[in-house]
Amino acid sequence: VGDSHRGSEFPRSQCFQSDFSKKPLSAVIKEVCDGWNLPGPDNYALQYADGVQTYITESNRLDIKNGCILRLTKAPGRCAEDLYKGIQSSDSGVRCDSLKELAKVSTDVTFAQEFISRDGHLLLVKIVEDANESNVIMTHTLSGFMELMDHGIVSWENLSSVFIKKIASFVNAKLTDASIQQVSLDILESMVLSSHSLFLEVKQEITMERLIAHLQVTNQQIQTKAMALLMALLQTAGDTERQVPPHSGSVQDKMAHYLYVLQSVTLNHMEARMRTPMDCYSQEQRDILHNLRLVAFETETENSLNHERRRSLCAKEFKKLGFSNNSNPGQDLVRTPPGLLALDTMCYFAARYTDAYSRFVLENSSREDKHECPFGRSSIQLTLILCEILRIGEPPSETGSDYHPVFFSQDRLMEELFCVCIQLINKTWKEMRATQEDFDKVMQVVREQITRTLSSKPTSLELFKNKVNALNYSEILKLRQTERLHQEETLRPCRSPTELKERLKPELLELIRQQRLNRLCQGTMFRKISSRRRQDKLWYCRLSPNHKMLHYGDAEEDTDSPTIEELQKKIPVADIQGLLTGKDCPHMKEHKGKQNKEILDLAFSITYDVEEDSLNFIAPSRTDFCLWTDGLSVLLGRDMTSESMHSELEILLSMEIKLRLLDLENVPIPKSAPVVPKPPSNYNFCYDFSQTEQ
Repeated sequence: VGDSHRGSEFPRSQCFQSDFSKKPLSAVIKEVCDGWNLPGPDNYALQYADGVQTYITESNRLDIKNGCILRLTKAPGRCAEDLYKGIQSSDSGVRCDSLKELAKVSTDVTFAQEFISRDGHLLLVKIVEDANESNVIMTHTLSGFMELMDHGIVSWENLSSVFIKKIASFVNAKLTDASIQQVSLDILESMVLSSHSLFLEVKQEITMERLIAHLQVTNQQIQTKAMALLMALLQTAGDTERQVPPHSGSVQDKMAHYLYVLQSVTLNHMEARMRTPMDCYSQEQRDILHNLRLVAFETETENSLNHERRRSLCAKEFKKLGFSNNSNPGQDLVRTPPGLLALDTMCYFAARYTDAYSRFVLENSSREDKHECPFGRSSIQLTLILCEILRIGEPPSETGSDYHPVFFSQDRLMEELFCVCIQLINKTWKEMRATQEDFDKVMQVVREQITRTLSSKPTSLELFKNKVNALNYSEILKLRQTERLHQEETLRPCRSPTELKERLKPELLELIRQQRLNRLCQGTMFRKISSRRRQDKLWYCRLSPNHKMLHYGDAEEDTDSPTIEELQKKIPVADIQGLLTGKDCPHMKEHKGKQNKEILDLAFSITYDVEEDSLNFIAPSRTDFCLWTDGLSVLLGRDMTSESMHSELEILLSMEIKLRLLDLENVPIPKSAPVVPKPPSNYNFCYDFSQTEQ
């Protein structure tokens, strides 16, 4: 073993040869110190010079490999003492350097034991609780603390509530240094996983809205740490607090939304690969593609062939693999999406399930030409289908809650789903006795198999695999037939238009409800009327996109539509107690008399559960009055009663009945609107009705 010594306080580097197997560690250190004429060998220790610079102790000395380079350095106790004093220095520069060094050396358990034995960790806790240091010093403090606690020498349960609240405040704060938030998320995750009591305390302090906001930032490190903390909270929670199959009703809407956002943000990490085409000139990507061929066919004599024969063999084998462009298969992966993500999923399948991959390829390469299932083409299309089903590339919506429980049972859901479904394609292909001309039909059936199975919310990959394989082609045909019969039954001619009206009314009422809520989300400008009937101020009110808050505030006359952020006041929809109109409104009781009849018809108020207060409106027009009173009634779970609603319902019913009664049998209905023709060169053919006929 070669021993080298480094450090500004020591002589220049020198090499020693020593046999660790025959001498105590203290004797080796003394020998090195004597070689440099250094007094006090107890103040020094040996440490790996490269890689993780771990201290050498009697317990790990046998792990040293012959030829390892070690260095002589401060003993862990001496180092811990120096850093302990440096952290308490009145000089902020010394404190910063000491804490930075602490974060680095605390990864070593021997040093950590020495530092903790001096209650150094309590010194770090006090720095965090006081929160008087700069962001840089606080980052080093938290990093060092995390490294020390990772060794398990001190229990997490010994931490004070003040410390936990302070760490949670770093995560909850909107304007906090990213490095501080990153380490704070790490610390909270370890707390949650260490004990149930700490889980309850962290759950009480942490704001879920902020945690979800961290999932949507561009900093991937914070995203990852936030995901880890959210997963820790879910894993530590009891069965009733955690994800369960949605049909049981135990998952509340808010938790379902959090799970949906977590799933969406995680899967969207694949978007970059999905939107990156293969570079046919990249040697690395071409090697990966050729490795797929080698795993499938294991060609041993390839190196002995000349260039032309080797090229011919490659083209032949890529054709057997099912690529459309067998001479240059990289061209098949140029299309985005799925781009390089398709190559990733194929490689994952070939590496993780090599036997299944080889069986798929070899089985189809020996079939008749017309009935072989193309692995390459199928894989590319399947990856695209999974991207669409899992909505990779779509940002999470503010109100989404449709998550897949199977996602939380798998670290690599996309790849594992691909491995199950690519084998499903081969199975369905045989069931349909498909040929190359049937490729699109087979993929449609496979898409339906996947979609139907995921809609049943399987909680594990094994359950998904069993369900999707049980849903064979004949079952799909039966389900399609059943649904077709049900649809025909629903649309069968009614005994009378009245019966058809009653059947259509719920659907059309729901359409009107959604329109009203959308209108409230757009918002409206209202006016304030003084006692002198003078228009003195304008204010704006709008509903939040998730239908949970009414935002309102003063607005300028030239403002078209203020954003939610610009409207300072808000009322939770859950706090709204009632809807008043006309003379029942609090602000109309002051305006009595015939002269206010026009205002009475436009006035409405909502009462909410804050000291029986009310928010008073005067609509700009009767149409706005109807839209808002209907929309507020929908939010309160009441029926819409405005004359505008009744009028619109009658119009929609009339149109829908006329459409249903049209004789459209055997008439092809185009899926897309026809192209509008170009305008004519002149309008001489038009008749001008404004001219009086002579």
